[in-house]
Amino acid sequence: MSTIPALFRHLVDDASMFPPGNLPLTEAAAAHRAHRVAPYGDLVGPFVCTDEDLMKVAAEAARTGADHGPLAVSVVISGGAGGIAPAVRYGDRSDDIVVTGVEVRLRDEDDLSRNALRVVRACDDCLDDETAYVEVGLDGGWERALDVVADAGYAAKLRTGGLDASLFPSERQVADFITACLDREVAFKCTAGLHNAVRHTASDTGFEHHGFLNVLLATRASLDGASADEVAAVLSERSGETLAARARELSDDQAASTRRWFTSFGSCSIDEPHTDLTTLRLTEAS
Repeated sequence: MSTIPALFRHLVDDASMFPPGNLPLTEAAAAHRAHRVAPYGDLVGPFVCTDEDLMKVAAEAARTGADHGPLAVSVVISGGAGGIAPAVRYGDRSDDIVVTGVEVRLRDEDDLSRNALRVVRACDDCLDDETAYVEVGLDGGWERALDVVADAGYAAKLRTGGLDASLFPSERQVADFITACLDREVAFKCTAGLHNAVRHTASDTGFEHHGFLNVLLATRASLDGASADEVAAVLSERSGETLAARARELSDDQAASTRRWFTSFGSCSIDEPHTDLTTLRLTEAS
């Protein structure tokens, strides 16, 4: 029986091979299998890897996954629009993996919308049931790039942290991104720096980390008509008990519509999000 309420099901994409986790493939794949069959397995989304590692991931899945079926994989494209079709077509041919989505970061250039157009055209040529997440960034012109993504019917991706303080956007920047996505009816995922449920200052680095529970509730607030300032205030909340109480108040329909738009986040740790939800009494007893 699942211990994970609907608000959190398949919320955490397993990016354990990425920094700062950096697990070797064999360890990462074994841990992913273990997470998926645990009582909290419904918390876990697809296994995330780069297109450069896709063949190795398929080989590892073939070696260890005979009793589990194909491995669901979200592929981070490293080479721009030209790398999308090869990854998707490899997944189509493989019996050992299923490519559920591709994640593409727009290259820095003067016209991000032109870059976004190249990406969505490449996706149009090869995607069927897969989801495309386009990382538009938060620099000048990102709203126009988001317009292109919206017109094509794809999803967006927001980088919420990294290995340097400059990679952590402010509460207002995240609020503006959420508001812009919902105004355009664009679903989104997040990546990096979002391992914990509640906004906090990391004791080891001093970095200001967003909380995934903050982002969920900020999305809900925006859906309910909150202004960008009000959404930013939700993202600023540092009381886990306050956030947990708000999450418990959500109806099933509110939880479902929140997750329709904030689909997931990539994390190099599954244990940290699960532990936080357990500590906040937001999971059910196993």
